[in-house]
Amino acid sequence: MRFVLLLPRILLGGLVLFAISVMLYGVFARYVLVPLTDWMDTDPPNFFWVEEVGETSLAWLTLIGAAVAVKERSHFALNLITHRLPPGGLAVLHVAHNLIIAAFGGLIAWIGIKLVLLNMMLSSPALEMSLGWLYACTVVGGILMALYALDNARKTGGPEHSFADVRE
Repeated sequence: MRFVLLLPRILLGGLVLFAISVMLYGVFARYVLVPLTDWMDTDPPNFFWVEEVGETSLAWLTLIGAAVAVKERSHFALNLITHRLPPGGLAVLHVAHNLIIAAFGGLIAWIGIKLVLLNMMLSSPALEMSLGWLYACTVVGGILMALYALDNARKTGGPEHSFADVRE
């Protein structure tokens, strides 16, 4: 399970660096290269692919990041009545909470599979890549979210863990 959590975190770091570098190239091309090529009266560089790469990177970052946040319990939690529940009630609430998250992750993955199948024959305008790659992040993120939530559900309370634990 350690590798299943480490790989998405490494991928997230790489995607952040990749997205930043692509966006920086887009800004550089738009505000430096285009005026320079206009001044030199040459063809401007093609940087219309930057937007598509940025959108795809952001989608993958969001869904894989949400799955990692489920595993690390770093999502927002509002504890209104949990302090009044007995330890057994907290354990039941913890399991139910994570099972709901797992069901939601499964639903995301199932809908994502349908989106991939529906859009895999379509291609993006600038890169001409299959739009299935854009929607595949919902499948990967949903499956990871479900796996991580199920793993969290099986780890019920203990001295080092409570329902109110949220990483900051």
